[in-house]
Amino acid sequence: MQQSNGYILRYTAGLTVGCALILALLSLGLKSKQEENVLLQIKKNILATVMTLDEKSNVTDIYGKRVKSYIVDANGDVVKGMKPEGQSSSFVADQYKKPVNERQLPVYEIMNEADSTKSDYFVLPVYGYGLWNNISGYVAIEGDLNTIKGVKFSHVGETPGLGARIADDEIQSRYVGKQIFDGQEVASVVMQKGENGGGNASIAAYKDNAHAVDGMSGATITGKGVNNMLQEYFKGCYKNFFLARRTGNKQASIN
Repeated sequence: MQQSNGYILRYTAGLTVGCALILALLSLGLKSKQEENVLLQIKKNILATVMTLDEKSNVTDIYGKRVKSYIVDANGDVVKGMKPEGQSSSFVADQYKKPVNERQLPVYEIMNEADSTKSDYFVLPVYGYGLWNNISGYVAIEGDLNTIKGVKFSHVGETPGLGARIADDEIQSRYVGKQIFDGQEVASVVMQKGENGGGNASIAAYKDNAHAVDGMSGATITGKGVNNMLQEYFKGCYKNFFLARRTGNKQASIN
């Protein structure tokens, strides 16, 4: 039986609204689970800068036992009543939109497994802009607040095989052992233009340079983005935190 045009329009509209309502309810119901998964991945990335994790690793348990987290301002002072875990997953990105001297900055202090009063590492989130979109990551610094233990970079849309290599272990390993202080001054670590063959050749080329790593062939702009990102956070955002903690001035306020 042929239906009128009005019936067809009402039926189509009803079906569209019904499907949209179902999808909206599903999205709302899954939102908390999605946020949990994002936060779990953040914890995993933080821990991965200082230790090797496998499928059997209980990330939540390790994080709870080893990580002391807090938020500092640009003066290096702890922001009372705030924890990184209580913020949205976009907290670092949202703070990036503010001037450096107005940002709030998460710090993840990795405590010694045998002595929970001793800091082994400090893991700091960083955020910036690459060739096509945002880049971000975590930098782990040893207890001396100078030597890089490891980095974990990620990107939204860098070129596969070129700028996207910042997420590769082979590139990230080049930062291990580099230093963020040059004497008493906060410096940075610079990725050089071009590449010396990768692997052992890359490590050997910059072995005696505490503030430079081998670059990435064909990814000059992404490399500059990483350099700008690290410089902004080392010499700007976290500078006062570094200086204060190295002299012990902020220890009492953090504990």
